[in-house]
Amino acid sequence: MLLAIDTSTRHAGVALAQDGQVISSRSWCSQANHTAELMPAVAEILNWHRLAAMDLTGIAVALGPGGFSALRVGISVAKGLALASGKPLVGLRTLDLEAHPYLASGVPVCALLDVGRQEVAAARFGKDGQRLAEDIIGPPLELFSDIAEPTIFCGEGVAKWMGLIREHLGTLALPVTSSPAARLWSLAALGQQRIELGAADDLAALQPHYLRMPSIGGPKRRDHTPQSSSRSSP
Repeated sequence: MLLAIDTSTRHAGVALAQDGQVISSRSWCSQANHTAELMPAVAEILNWHRLAAMDLTGIAVALGPGGFSALRVGISVAKGLALASGKPLVGLRTLDLEAHPYLASGVPVCALLDVGRQEVAAARFGKDGQRLAEDIIGPPLELFSDIAEPTIFCGEGVAKWMGLIREHLGTLALPVTSSPAARLWSLAALGQQRIELGAADDLAALQPHYLRMPSIGGPKRRDHTPQSSSRSSP
């Protein structure tokens, strides 16, 4: 049984999965209170199925991009459970999770998260489902400027920017409605795959992908080196 934990955004959740299929989940919208909400949700879902951390086969956690406090809570809890139980832990990028359900469509995919200050975090994938680049943060119009073929737009950020996407790209934009529950399913499925391949992460090396807004200039690629709280966005 795998435990999935996602605190990337205000739409947080935990899920239990077996053989890559979610059998139970809890999702909620948090108002900057992941610290008080996450552990009770983890305890509830484990207790409901009469499980302890030692009964798990592994733990999967969403790495962001996201705010400092939210990601710190989720990853700290995941690391603590993995350390206490001796079970493997895998971390997956949130934009990969948003894109996952659409990567086999044969159509390019652009996954979006709204990061405030009129900017988005985006990841783009080709027709073959492979990433084209690292996460990028910047104004949406700059990120969409080179899209020249029909592209699926997915992720939590699509709802806010739907009008601008359609206005700028017209029929090239193929937006789909995001679901926090779908992101949890992707986390569980991809996490299980990684664990079965023996590709667990090192607890000491695993780091969140905090939001770091660009100070000047155009879109910036994600910096995957560990960042201090003084350099991350709220």
